[in-house]
Amino acid sequence: MSARFACMLALGLLLFGGSAFGDEHPELQAFPAAQEGMERFVIVLPHKERGEEDDFKVELIVGKEMLTDGVNLVRLGDAIEPRTLEGWGYTYYEVSGSSATLSTLMAPPEGAPKVKTFVQAAPLQIRYNSRLPIVVYTPRGYEVRYRIWSASQTTHTAERG
Repeated sequence: MSARFACMLALGLLLFGGSAFGDEHPELQAFPAAQEGMERFVIVLPHKERGEEDDFKVELIVGKEMLTDGVNLVRLGDAIEPRTLEGWGYTYYEVSGSSATLSTLMAPPEGAPKVKTFVQAAPLQIRYNSRLPIVVYTPRGYEVRYRIWSASQTTHTAERG
């Protein structure tokens, strides 16, 4: 496919409302566009069978790149809050809170250069569901990262005490 054709195809999809997410996940159309000052992120998980999904969790991590001193631990005061999409029952997630930056107070060495760091809010673990996309709304300028956790097949027996 020529570069010109690919560019025209992408423009056509944008103009007529088509998207890779919308075609593959029609339920995404139920989620509203991001409000002013916010951005919408979508995570599509790899398919798992229903019995398999219980062995997995998804950790949502939101934050942004910031210059830090490289010594102190820095966090955002935001929280990732689950919300229910009215009329549908789907869960989506919204980052809300103070947007304050929290930091430890150790003194960095004199003249230490600033370090670009991904500063995150408290993460949130949610159940794994490959049948629905995960939709997260964040303030503009944030990133959404995620980790997939899996349970070990080995279980251990606790001692009575």
